[in-house]
Amino acid sequence: MQSNLKIGKSIQKTIPKQTLAKVLAETFKIGIIKSNLIAMFAGLTLALYTNHISPLEKLPEIIFTTIGSALVIGAAGAFNNWYDRDIDSIMIRTKNRPTVTGAIQSKTTLFLGVSMALLGLTALVIATPLAALFGFLGLFFYVFPYTIWFKRRTIYNTEIGSISGAMPPLIGWAAITSDLVHPGFFGLYAVTILWQMPHFYAIAIRKHDEYKAAKVPMLPVIKGFKRTYIQTNIYLIALIAASFLFVSLSISIVLVALLLSVVWLTLSIVGYKKMTPEKWAKAMFIFSLNHITILFATIIFYSLLAPFFKL
Repeated sequence: MQSNLKIGKSIQKTIPKQTLAKVLAETFKIGIIKSNLIAMFAGLTLALYTNHISPLEKLPEIIFTTIGSALVIGAAGAFNNWYDRDIDSIMIRTKNRPTVTGAIQSKTTLFLGVSMALLGLTALVIATPLAALFGFLGLFFYVFPYTIWFKRRTIYNTEIGSISGAMPPLIGWAAITSDLVHPGFFGLYAVTILWQMPHFYAIAIRKHDEYKAAKVPMLPVIKGFKRTYIQTNIYLIALIAASFLFVSLSISIVLVALLLSVVWLTLSIVGYKKMTPEKWAKAMFIFSLNHITILFATIIFYSLLAPFFKL
């Protein structure tokens, strides 16, 4: 009995104490919410620019789309944490998540996820029904096809998950216009979906042993580093080609997208020859974050400033 008490105290000491704000932030994956909101604003502002609409004219739509997107993305994070708590307990980078440590109960996580999903989709409907449709599709694909069905079953889990990951800019676009055949719409979708594979392959290499221990069939775990490297470069070449989808909108955006993607491919090829897989993956991961941040920031600022300078 005393031995069990000592073990219990030891386990409690290993679990870091967390404030309520930190628990909620990790449960809803606040970092992912922020990054996806940038993507959403890229789609929203590009739609404003291409349709010659002032942000003030669409202020209610912008507000409700921002609130709705944040809630839906947070709900997706909560559902993912709720469902994956068994494998999260195995992986070092996720073992201290609140759903694993017990800082938040699984029933509470599920309740909050459902509540946020309903509130978020309602806010998106108020913005535009089309924005709500993309919000629903993003949430659905992330929770069911990706998290529940395919993440633990196939090496193509990243490709399946990328469908959901590409929805935020489409939500922003749909909040402003219903034109779904515009080159800007396809450009946003293509760039966002293609970017995700090199980004997540890099994470999978860096956390290879953890994914292997959790029996998650990530590409480098099942097929090895060389196959992952080749597939990464294929997607980077496709990403370079996708840069030209913006050509009818802005040469500046095309050049930024093209330069970033070419540098990324160069880093991949040169790094593969000179670095260990772990260092290569780290370099690729860091550059992927810079790539998408710079590109979306360029789209946002260009779309907002271009009308004033008649670019």
